[in-house]
Amino acid sequence: MFVRSLSFGVAAAALMVSGAQAADLMIPTTPQPVYQANGFSWEGLYAGIEAGGVFNGTPGVVGLSAGNTQGVIGGIVGVNFIVADPIVLGLEVQGDYVFGSGNDSGLFLALAHVGVVATDNVLVYAAAGAGAVTNSGTSTGVYALGGGVDVAVTDSVSVRGEILGLGDFDGGSDDFFESAKATVGVFYHF
Repeated sequence: MFVRSLSFGVAAAALMVSGAQAADLMIPTTPQPVYQANGFSWEGLYAGIEAGGVFNGTPGVVGLSAGNTQGVIGGIVGVNFIVADPIVLGLEVQGDYVFGSGNDSGLFLALAHVGVVATDNVLVYAAAGAGAVTNSGTSTGVYALGGGVDVAVTDSVSVRGEILGLGDFDGGSDDFFESAKATVGVFYHF
């Protein structure tokens, strides 16, 4: 009887010790990271500056220096909406000072954009719109078609290269695109 009670006592003690060891076993775990969206957010308001050139044909857009190349510097304000990943729609207003060749002008455009987010930090888009060229108190209606590429360089700054073909509504028998505007710009996204 003594052996039997001693055996039960040893078995009970062994079970309690093994349970105590299992409770003390620590398995290191790392916390799950908080979800962060990948890439640049193209949605929302943006503003920036641009510089480049306007290359005028003969005849060129009324109000610009025909047959000459002129410099351009200006500002842009716009807004983008992501309608379905990766499609981006946008609206923007451009105001430019066109200078050189003794014929300074103002170029104002309202453009609509349709773009595709090609990679997390690259947006490729097409643009179309209308506006006006003002020169010596006279305004001429113009249209613009073209496109560009925006590249994000930080969390809220992007750079852009854009080319727009320009034509006027003067009703003449001239080319569809009488001038071209090529610019680079820097933008802050709010």
